[in-house]
Amino acid sequence: MRGAVSLISVGSWALWLTACTPAPGAPEVDPPLLRLGAHALLRSDFERHVRRLEARDGPIPDDVQETLLQSYLEERVLVLEARQQGLLTPQASSEDELGAIEELLAGEVLPEVTIEEASIRRYYDAHQAELQIPETLSLSQILVPTLNEARDVRRRLYKDRRSFEQLAQTRSKSPEASNGGLMGTFGRGQLPPDLEEAAFSLQPGRISSIIETPLGFHVLRVDAHQEAQTRSLEECRDEIHAELMRQAYAAAVKRYIAGLLARAEVNS
Repeated sequence: MRGAVSLISVGSWALWLTACTPAPGAPEVDPPLLRLGAHALLRSDFERHVRRLEARDGPIPDDVQETLLQSYLEERVLVLEARQQGLLTPQASSEDELGAIEELLAGEVLPEVTIEEASIRRYYDAHQAELQIPETLSLSQILVPTLNEARDVRRRLYKDRRSFEQLAQTRSKSPEASNGGLMGTFGRGQLPPDLEEAAFSLQPGRISSIIETPLGFHVLRVDAHQEAQTRSLEECRDEIHAELMRQAYAAAVKRYIAGLLARAEVNS
């Protein structure tokens, strides 16, 4: 039986392997699993691939192996085409194969991928929120183990806010104590919820109320607060172009593989 192999369905690997198993007494064979031009992928190649994966990850269920076969064919058909085009020698290593695939795709697929100005503008209009410069703040803290110590720290800061760094160095138990309590710069979602709520509600230079967490009692100071800013299309152009190229290239590679598989044959 001969037929084209598609990207969407390569048939049931289990049924195919059963059909290819020789009857008792028949000579052992290693039929091609996939043939493209003068080059073939043998059943034993896939079996060795499965054994390597099972040695690393344990037994692979039949339904997973069927999906694995499809992805394996999609990968190896690129290697067969690279051999067909003279980009690989028979003794090529795995690294050589990867390099040949990159060369193959650079010559066959990449020249077909173009991004129009209208696509860049549409992407910019549809992704304003994620393209903007996010809101951030620079934050310092003093962390102490007891409520009484936290109250004492706040009293001292109330008298002299400029003493924050000194108090952090002498009283704080946090890792950044030696740096005057400076934690760094954070966007929303990067701090524990209790600290984030308090920090983003403070004006720069202000001291927070005492915040209790499993780590202890925190006194925060916001050193700077940068509101979210919208970037212009020109500021985002290179970033958008790179993302659209990535998407378009991935889709073009998928189509190219589908074309190769449509030309390939499976034998039993």
